[in-house]
Amino acid sequence: MRTHGTDVVGRLRGGGRGIGAFNVILLEHAEAVVSGAQDAGLPVVVQISQNAVKYHGSLGPLAAACLSLAEAATVPVLVHLDHVEDEALVEEGLALGIRSVMFDGAALPYAENVARTAAVTSRCHAVGCWVEAELGEVGGKDGAHAPGVRTDPAEAAAFVAATGVDALAVAVGSSHAMASRDAVLDEDLIAALAAAVDVPLVLHGSSGVPDEGVRRAIARGVVKVNVGTRLNQLLTAEVRAVLAQQERLSDPRRYLAPGRAAVRAEVARLLRVFAGDG
Repeated sequence: MRTHGTDVVGRLRGGGRGIGAFNVILLEHAEAVVSGAQDAGLPVVVQISQNAVKYHGSLGPLAAACLSLAEAATVPVLVHLDHVEDEALVEEGLALGIRSVMFDGAALPYAENVARTAAVTSRCHAVGCWVEAELGEVGGKDGAHAPGVRTDPAEAAAFVAATGVDALAVAVGSSHAMASRDAVLDEDLIAALAAAVDVPLVLHGSSGVPDEGVRRAIARGVVKVNVGTRLNQLLTAEVRAVLAQQERLSDPRRYLAPGRAAVRAEVARLLRVFAGDG
C-alpha cells in the first residue's frame, strides 16, 4: 500500500525505532525490497536516486514500476526520490505521483542551500509531498563530499526552521559506497542533533555501518536508515557465483533471480534490525 512520509517516518521520531530506506536501480531491486518488507511485515522506503534516473535515461519507467509495487504491497511502501539536485526532476516526480523527495543542496553554500531547499519544500508541501534535505556533506558521494565533515546542531536547527523540511540527513561519520562495514558514528553528535531539531534524522551511507552501530544510532535519534551499496554487493555476488558455475548461461532470469532472493532476505533482516525486532 502506498503511504506518506509522515506516517512511516515522522511517527517514529523519538520512539527508538527506525525504518529502512533502500536504493533501487533495477526492477529486481524494487521487487526484492517490497517482498522483503512483506516478509518482515514492516513498512519500507523504496528510493530512486538522481544517479539511477541518469542510468535509465528517464524517471518514468522505474518510478511507474515502484509505484505499482507499492500500490499492490501488503505493507506500507513509500516511494522516494533520493539525492535530487535538479529541481526539474522534483517536478517530474511530483507529476508522476511521487510524494516523497530528498533535495540535496549540501554541496552548495549554506545560504543557497537554505534558499533552494525552502523553495522546493514550499512547492512539495503544496501538493502533499514529504521533504528530506541534507546539511553537512555525507562522505563518499562521487568523491565530492569530504568524509570529515560533521553537521553542527545549532546550524541544523536554524536550517530546519528556515526551510520547513520534514526530515534532515546529517553527517555523523558514515560515507556512501563503503565496501566494508566498519564505519564508526559520532553517537554523541547524533544525540545532540536529535535534541536540536524537531524532525526525524536520516542516516545516509549506512551500508558501511555494522548492525550494532546502526542500532545505537537509532537509540540516539536516527529514524530513517538509507542502504544501497549493501544490496548491490549481495546481488552481484550471487550473479557472479551462478555465472562462474554455468559459464554458458545466457538467460538473465537464471542469474538475477538468486540475486533478487539474496536482496530480499537482507532487506527483511535489516528492517527487523532497524525496528528493534532483530
